[in-house]
Amino acid sequence: NLLNVLKDVLQNIEEKGLTNNQSLYITFITNHSKVLIPSWLKKKYPDEMTIVIQYEYYNLKLRKNNFSIGLSFDNIKTDLTIDYESVISFADPEANFGLKFINKELDQSKKRNIKKKSLQTKQKNNIIEFKNYKKIN
Repeated sequence: NLLNVLKDVLQNIEEKGLTNNQSLYITFITNHSKVLIPSWLKKKYPDEMTIVIQYEYYNLKLRKNNFSIGLSFDNIKTDLTIDYESVISFADPEANFGLKFINKELDQSKKRNIKKKSLQTKQKNNIIEFKNYKKIN
């Protein structure tokens, strides 16, 4: 299972920390039902987000179905809980290694956004210009 590779990497970081140049990039679905992030972050990243675990992180805790980590966003310390099912990809550039996960929930989310944008475009194109009509007394 490819997800176990991510868990092993995170467990190693939890136990030993990062090496000098190591960084880990994790992309996940922000609107996943089991992801816990502040509403202001969810508003800024409504579909997906990439976090970088590098120099400043705290409280990395691994659990069976998720992990939690503290990161700083615009100098605001923020706690995130990320369900493993929500992870789209992760990469370790120092090791020249990365994985991309197929996620049906993300595909459905993107389809909903495409339909929503299409509907908004159609509604904008159906605007009636009143200046083309004469006023009747």
